[in-house]
Amino acid sequence: MIISPSILSADFANLERDIKRVEENGADWIHVDVMDGHFVPNITIGIPVTAALKRIASVPLDVHLMIDNPEKYARDFIKAGANILTFHYEAMKSDEEVLNLIRLIKSFGIKAGLSIKPKTAPGKILPFLNEVNLLLVMTVEPGFGGQKFMEDCAEKIKVIRKNAPSTLIIQVDGGINADTGRICRDFGADSLVAGSYIYKSADIKSAINSLKV
Repeated sequence: MIISPSILSADFANLERDIKRVEENGADWIHVDVMDGHFVPNITIGIPVTAALKRIASVPLDVHLMIDNPEKYARDFIKAGANILTFHYEAMKSDEEVLNLIRLIKSFGIKAGLSIKPKTAPGKILPFLNEVNLLLVMTVEPGFGGQKFMEDCAEKIKVIRKNAPSTLIIQVDGGINADTGRICRDFGADSLVAGSYIYKSADIKSAINSLKV
């Protein structure tokens, strides 16, 4: 299980410290939530901060674009240091645009990810499962941390796993803790994103290990 702690729950005044804390305690990736105030109501970080995080992190940067027009900014985030770049199916105007952006991201030699919101049916993204490296299932509405896990959204994992190549990484983000992580794992997930469960824990190592079991 690939564990990708979300820095949305980190102390933004001490990002270097908090990234090192999770790295030293078993994090596999660092999840970077990019929000623009348009595609989702919140605003977080952008390209310059991503570049700064790249200088700090010793594990891959797992960058999740929750933004409009991701094709406009993909190259800049890749140049800033994204190792995995995930964008939303719902942010694109057509399936052709989705496919073009997947191929653009992969042309830079990094992993391309596609994400779906809770209300998006898994059937919408089945045509792309042989193209992407990662499929991110949101089990909360994107835009804010600390929301409650939606188990009916996690059910999509089973459909995706059944139709996906074995190499596809299925990632889940939203309300992840030891119990909900186990549900996702049983459905066929390969990667879990957790923010408050890890960063608000009194024992970060135990929190991360509980997601890997």
